[in-house]
Amino acid sequence: MKKYLFVVVALLALVGQANAQRCLPGMRGVELRGGFVDGVQKPVNYYFGVGLSTYTKNGNRWVFGAEYLNKQYEYKDLQIPKAQFTAEGGYYLKVLSDASKTFFLSLGGSALAGYETSRWGDKLLPDGATLRNKDSFIYGGAVTLELETYLSDKVVLLLNARERAVWGSSIGHFHLTFGAGIKFIIN
Repeated sequence: MKKYLFVVVALLALVGQANAQRCLPGMRGVELRGGFVDGVQKPVNYYFGVGLSTYTKNGNRWVFGAEYLNKQYEYKDLQIPKAQFTAEGGYYLKVLSDASKTFFLSLGGSALAGYETSRWGDKLLPDGATLRNKDSFIYGGAVTLELETYLSDKVVLLLNARERAVWGSSIGHFHLTFGAGIKFIIN
């Protein structure tokens, strides 16, 4: 019997952490994420970001991060860029998971604050027209539905859909984003 126990322990040591060691309180992960804003369309409106996740009890987690969002607006034959830089802090509740702790579905709420700029501050267009909207500070929140799937004990694939509600913006209050990301568990 001791021989079999030794083999099992040796295999676990070679493979890495056991599945039961996922999402423990205090575990942290670094996230890289990106995707599309308000659907896949031409011109491409996109976002990307970086974040830090800290797990709490029951697979719930705190998420802190920063995002860059870019939307293009058509004016005659020009594309006018609007960019948002936001910082985020939020809490995600685990809604569903499988017994092997490979898949997690979470629902999260976040507070957002940042800065928005139109055409990087250059308000005069080539045809002589002037943009009237100003660069501004923005604030609001987001609701996120996120699926995490563990590719290994230290690498997690993320798929998410998020509705952002931001005030102070001249490009509208609500934006639906969806995308993918990867999380590296660092401890």
